[in-house]
Amino acid sequence: MTTHSSNLGGTLTFPGTSITVHRIGYGAMQLAGPGVFGPPRDPAGALAVLREAVRAGIDHLDTSDFYGPHVTNQLIKQALHPYPPGLTIVSKVGFRRGADRSWLPALSRAELTAAVRDNLNNLGIEALDLVHLRVGDAHGPSTASIAEPLRVLVELREQGLVRHLGLSNVTAKQIAQARAITEIVSVQNLYNLAHRTDDALIDELARDGIAYIPFFPLGGFTPLQSDKLANAARSLEATPMQVALAWLLQRSPNILLIPGTSSVDHLRENTKAASLVLPPEIVRELETVAG
Repeated sequence: MTTHSSNLGGTLTFPGTSITVHRIGYGAMQLAGPGVFGPPRDPAGALAVLREAVRAGIDHLDTSDFYGPHVTNQLIKQALHPYPPGLTIVSKVGFRRGADRSWLPALSRAELTAAVRDNLNNLGIEALDLVHLRVGDAHGPSTASIAEPLRVLVELREQGLVRHLGLSNVTAKQIAQARAITEIVSVQNLYNLAHRTDDALIDELARDGIAYIPFFPLGGFTPLQSDKLANAARSLEATPMQVALAWLLQRSPNILLIPGTSSVDHLRENTKAASLVLPPEIVRELETVAG
């Protein structure tokens, strides 16, 4: 599959690795069915989104085998395998799906090992470029130690099944605990214009060159709603979502974006955020959205 270069917000290199990606990537969660469960309503459309992402120059796909479960990884393989050079596939482990569509913690040695192997099998690869250990729950991070599950992933990395490790849905204390055990190259937490609990953490990670990947950069399944955001979009002749993404890109150079969509049109709209420059007065106004 051929690709063409794109601005896509510039690039970022994960610390201690040879992996360099554009700062706008693609999150595959929304490709699964309703509630991130089962097959998509439009399988052909899902494949088209993935192919268009790569054609647009996106080289960072965020996925997990518990999306579906298995659905998004199988779609990625169907759409893109054999994968183009330079494509980085990032996954996460630590949960599994119940038959009732529930999200269940899966942090035992057996569960983490099976999750990594399922990711490899469904993606059709021999090693995962980067795996995030996902902890906590839908309400946010927990205060539990993450040492035991992280050490399992370190062992899987030593076996050659994983190349690099990151964390998801974690506190600053858990990050410090993890970094005392092994190198952490990225953190994936909830963050956007309206949810800015991690402001200080982002700055701390930036000083050490660690990538920060906000999940739900557009607010999640309920999009960000703000008069200030809408006014800024009108003045810039952009969409509110483009402004929200542009704000994140300008927020810190260590931020990588993974906006998800099941629409080719929305995908193209999201990538245009890379060329949107927010003037200082609009940035100051947007800074008050979370207040």
